[in-house]
Amino acid sequence: MILSAFRKTLGQIGDRAFRRVLFVGLGLTALLLALVYALVFFLVGWLLPDTLSLPWIGQVTWVDELLSGASLLLMMVLSVFLMVPVASAFIGIFLDDVAEAVERRHYPGLPRVAPVPVLDQLRDAAGFLAVVIGVNLVTLVLYFIVGPFAPLLFWAVNGALLGREYFQMAAMRRVGRKQATALRRRHRLTVFVAGALMAVPLSLPLVNLVIPILGAAVFTHLYHALAARESATS
Repeated sequence: MILSAFRKTLGQIGDRAFRRVLFVGLGLTALLLALVYALVFFLVGWLLPDTLSLPWIGQVTWVDELLSGASLLLMMVLSVFLMVPVASAFIGIFLDDVAEAVERRHYPGLPRVAPVPVLDQLRDAAGFLAVVIGVNLVTLVLYFIVGPFAPLLFWAVNGALLGREYFQMAAMRRVGRKQATALRRRHRLTVFVAGALMAVPLSLPLVNLVIPILGAAVFTHLYHALAARESATS
Protein backbone atom coordinates (compact mmCIF):
# COMPACT_ATOMS: atom_id res chain seq x y z
CA MET A 1 0.00 0.00 0.00
CA ILE A 2 2.71 2.47 0.99
CA LEU A 3 5.00 1.51 -1.88
CA SER A 4 2.09 1.79 -4.29
CA ALA A 5 1.39 5.31 -3.03
CA PHE A 6 5.03 6.29 -3.57
CA ARG A 7 5.09 4.69 -7.03
CA LYS A 8 1.97 6.54 -8.17
CA THR A 9 3.33 9.81 -6.81
CA LEU A 10 6.67 9.48 -8.59
CA GLY A 11 4.79 8.69 -11.78
CA GLN A 12 3.03 12.05 -11.50
CA ILE A 13 6.02 14.13 -10.43
CA GLY A 14 6.02 16.10 -13.68
CA ASP A 15 2.40 17.19 -13.30
CA ARG A 16 1.82 20.87 -14.07
CA ALA A 17 0.05 21.40 -10.74
CA PHE A 18 3.04 19.96 -8.87
CA ARG A 19 5.47 22.26 -10.66
CA ARG A 20 3.27 25.31 -10.16
CA VAL A 21 3.00 24.75 -6.40
CA LEU A 22 6.76 24.24 -6.14
CA PHE A 23 7.67 27.36 -8.11
CA VAL A 24 5.12 29.56 -6.34
CA GLY A 25 6.27 28.32 -2.92
CA LEU A 26 9.95 28.86 -3.70
CA GLY A 27 9.23 32.27 -5.22
CA LEU A 28 7.37 33.43 -2.12
CA THR A 29 10.16 32.06 0.07
CA ALA A 30 12.84 33.94 -1.87
CA LEU A 31 10.76 37.12 -1.70
CA LEU A 32 10.30 36.81 2.05
CA LEU A 33 14.01 36.18 2.67
CA ALA A 34 14.91 39.15 0.45
CA LEU A 35 12.56 41.38 2.45
CA VAL A 36 14.12 40.15 5.70
CA TYR A 37 17.60 40.90 4.33
CA ALA A 38 16.52 44.41 3.33
CA LEU A 39 14.98 45.02 6.76
CA VAL A 40 18.13 43.87 8.56
CA PHE A 41 20.34 46.15 6.46
CA PHE A 42 17.98 49.06 7.04
CA LEU A 43 17.99 48.53 10.80
CA VAL A 44 21.77 48.22 10.91
CA GLY A 45 22.21 51.46 8.96
CA TRP A 46 19.55 53.26 10.98
CA LEU A 47 20.67 52.18 14.45
CA LEU A 48 24.41 52.58 13.97
CA PRO A 49 26.08 55.96 13.50
CA ASP A 50 28.28 56.64 10.50
CA THR A 51 31.21 57.27 12.80
CA LEU A 52 32.00 55.98 16.26
CA SER A 53 34.48 57.37 18.78
CA LEU A 54 36.42 54.70 20.65
CA PRO A 55 38.88 55.22 23.53
CA TRP A 56 42.54 55.20 22.46
CA ILE A 57 41.47 54.69 18.85
CA GLY A 58 39.54 57.82 18.02
CA GLN A 59 37.03 58.15 15.21
CA VAL A 60 36.07 54.86 13.55
CA THR A 61 34.15 55.01 10.29
CA TRP A 62 34.03 51.33 9.32
CA VAL A 63 31.86 49.86 12.10
CA ASP A 64 28.60 50.05 10.14
CA GLU A 65 30.25 48.46 7.08
CA LEU A 66 31.66 45.68 9.25
CA LEU A 67 28.34 44.95 10.95
CA SER A 68 26.48 45.17 7.63
CA GLY A 69 28.82 42.55 6.19
CA ALA A 70 28.50 40.41 9.31
CA SER A 71 24.71 40.66 9.19
CA LEU A 72 24.76 39.59 5.52
CA LEU A 73 26.89 36.57 6.37
CA LEU A 74 24.62 35.71 9.30
CA MET A 75 21.49 35.97 7.15
CA MET A 76 23.06 33.78 4.47
CA VAL A 77 23.85 31.11 7.05
CA LEU A 78 20.39 31.34 8.60
CA SER A 79 18.75 31.10 5.19
CA VAL A 80 20.28 27.64 4.76
CA PHE A 81 18.34 26.48 7.81
CA LEU A 82 15.25 28.60 7.20
CA MET A 83 14.80 27.84 3.51
CA VAL A 84 13.22 24.41 3.95
CA PRO A 85 10.75 25.16 6.78
CA VAL A 86 9.74 28.51 5.27
CA ALA A 87 9.33 27.00 1.80
CA SER A 88 7.36 24.14 3.32
CA ALA A 89 5.04 26.61 5.01
CA PHE A 90 4.40 28.50 1.79
CA ILE A 91 4.00 25.31 -0.23
CA GLY A 92 1.63 24.03 2.45
CA ILE A 93 -0.79 26.81 1.55
CA PHE A 94 -1.24 25.26 -1.90
CA LEU A 95 -1.18 21.55 -1.01
CA ASP A 96 -4.90 21.33 -1.69
CA ASP A 97 -4.04 21.86 -5.36
CA VAL A 98 -1.68 18.89 -5.25
CA ALA A 99 -4.30 16.63 -3.68
CA GLU A 100 -6.85 17.75 -6.26
CA ALA A 101 -4.44 16.96 -9.10
CA VAL A 102 -3.86 13.47 -7.66
CA GLU A 103 -7.57 12.79 -7.36
CA ARG A 104 -8.28 14.16 -10.82
CA ARG A 105 -5.79 11.73 -12.37
CA HIS A 106 -6.15 8.61 -10.22
CA TYR A 107 -9.66 8.89 -8.74
CA PRO A 108 -11.73 10.59 -11.45
CA GLY A 109 -15.04 9.19 -10.21
CA LEU A 110 -14.94 11.04 -6.90
CA PRO A 111 -17.13 14.10 -6.42
CA ARG A 112 -15.24 17.37 -6.14
CA VAL A 113 -14.85 18.89 -2.71
CA ALA A 114 -15.03 22.53 -1.74
CA PRO A 115 -11.56 24.11 -1.56
CA VAL A 116 -10.17 24.71 1.91
CA PRO A 117 -10.53 28.40 2.87
CA VAL A 118 -7.29 30.37 2.50
CA LEU A 119 -7.34 31.47 6.15
CA ASP A 120 -7.61 27.85 7.27
CA GLN A 121 -4.70 26.92 5.00
CA LEU A 122 -2.61 29.76 6.40
CA ARG A 123 -3.45 28.77 9.97
CA ASP A 124 -2.65 25.10 9.42
CA ALA A 125 0.58 25.88 7.55
CA ALA A 126 1.75 28.30 10.25
CA GLY A 127 0.82 25.84 12.99
CA PHE A 128 2.69 23.00 11.30
CA LEU A 129 5.75 25.22 10.76
CA ALA A 130 5.77 26.18 14.44
CA VAL A 131 5.45 22.55 15.55
CA VAL A 132 8.23 21.35 13.22
CA ILE A 133 10.65 24.06 14.36
CA GLY A 134 9.73 23.67 18.02
CA VAL A 135 10.01 19.88 18.11
CA ASN A 136 13.28 19.86 16.19
CA LEU A 137 14.76 22.48 18.53
CA VAL A 138 13.80 20.35 21.52
CA THR A 139 15.26 17.18 20.00
CA LEU A 140 18.42 19.02 18.94
CA VAL A 141 19.93 18.25 22.35
CA LEU A 142 19.08 14.57 21.96
CA TYR A 143 20.96 14.40 18.66
CA PHE A 144 24.22 14.95 20.57
CA ILE A 145 23.26 12.34 23.16
CA VAL A 146 22.35 9.51 20.76
CA GLY A 147 25.45 10.14 18.64
CA PRO A 148 25.51 7.91 15.53
CA PHE A 149 21.80 7.18 15.92
CA ALA A 150 20.92 10.84 15.39
CA PRO A 151 19.74 10.27 11.77
CA LEU A 152 17.33 7.58 12.98
CA LEU A 153 15.96 9.94 15.61
CA PHE A 154 15.63 12.71 13.00
CA TRP A 155 13.72 10.41 10.63
CA ALA A 156 11.49 9.09 13.41
CA VAL A 157 10.59 12.53 14.80
CA ASN A 158 10.02 14.19 11.45
CA GLY A 159 8.33 11.08 10.08
CA ALA A 160 5.76 11.24 12.85
CA LEU A 161 5.20 14.95 12.16
CA LEU A 162 4.97 14.56 8.38
CA GLY A 163 2.69 11.54 8.59
CA ARG A 164 0.34 13.24 11.01
CA GLU A 165 0.14 16.51 9.08
CA TYR A 166 -0.16 15.26 5.53
CA PHE A 167 -2.51 12.37 6.24
CA GLN A 168 -4.71 14.70 8.24
CA MET A 169 -4.73 17.19 5.37
CA ALA A 170 -5.60 14.55 2.78
CA ALA A 171 -8.36 12.99 4.87
CA MET A 172 -9.90 16.26 6.03
CA ARG A 173 -10.69 17.23 2.46
CA ARG A 174 -13.09 14.29 2.27
CA VAL A 175 -14.35 13.46 5.74
CA GLY A 176 -13.65 16.46 7.97
CA ARG A 177 -11.26 16.92 10.87
CA LYS A 178 -12.93 14.58 13.39
CA GLN A 179 -13.20 11.54 11.12
CA ALA A 180 -9.75 12.21 9.67
CA THR A 181 -8.25 12.12 13.16
CA ALA A 182 -10.07 8.88 13.99
CA LEU A 183 -8.90 7.23 10.74
CA ARG A 184 -5.32 8.33 11.33
CA ARG A 185 -5.31 6.90 14.83
CA ARG A 186 -6.67 3.57 13.65
CA HIS A 187 -3.84 3.31 11.15
CA ARG A 188 -1.14 5.15 13.08
CA LEU A 189 1.58 2.58 12.30
CA THR A 190 0.99 2.75 8.54
CA VAL A 191 0.90 6.55 8.66
CA PHE A 192 4.10 6.66 10.71
CA VAL A 193 6.01 4.31 8.39
CA ALA A 194 4.98 6.35 5.34
CA GLY A 195 6.01 9.55 7.13
CA ALA A 196 9.37 8.10 8.15
CA LEU A 197 10.11 7.09 4.55
CA MET A 198 9.14 10.60 3.50
CA ALA A 199 11.47 12.09 6.14
CA VAL A 200 14.60 10.31 4.87
CA PRO A 201 15.14 12.68 1.88
CA LEU A 202 14.73 15.71 4.19
CA SER A 203 18.48 15.58 4.80
CA LEU A 204 19.23 15.92 1.05
CA PRO A 205 19.66 19.53 -0.15
CA LEU A 206 17.23 20.67 -2.87
CA VAL A 207 15.41 17.32 -2.73
CA ASN A 208 13.97 18.34 0.65
CA LEU A 209 12.20 21.26 -1.01
CA VAL A 210 9.86 18.95 -2.93
CA ILE A 211 9.02 16.79 0.11
CA PRO A 212 5.86 18.79 0.99
CA ILE A 213 4.49 18.22 -2.52
CA LEU A 214 5.40 14.54 -2.54
CA GLY A 215 3.95 14.18 0.96
CA ALA A 216 0.62 15.67 -0.05
CA ALA A 217 0.41 13.31 -3.03
CA VAL A 218 1.55 10.17 -1.19
CA PHE A 219 -0.84 10.64 1.69
CA THR A 220 -3.73 11.41 -0.64
CA HIS A 221 -3.17 7.96 -2.17
CA LEU A 222 -2.73 6.45 1.29
CA TYR A 223 -5.97 7.97 2.56
CA HIS A 224 -7.97 6.60 -0.35
CA ALA A 225 -6.39 3.15 0.04
CA LEU A 226 -7.18 3.00 3.76
CA ALA A 227 -10.68 4.39 3.28
CA ALA A 228 -11.36 1.80 0.56
CA ARG A 229 -10.07 -1.01 2.80
CA GLU A 230 -12.30 0.03 5.68
CA SER A 231 -15.27 0.38 3.35
CA ALA A 232 -14.68 -3.12 1.99
CA THR A 233 -14.50 -4.71 5.45
CA SER A 234 -17.46 -2.86 6.96
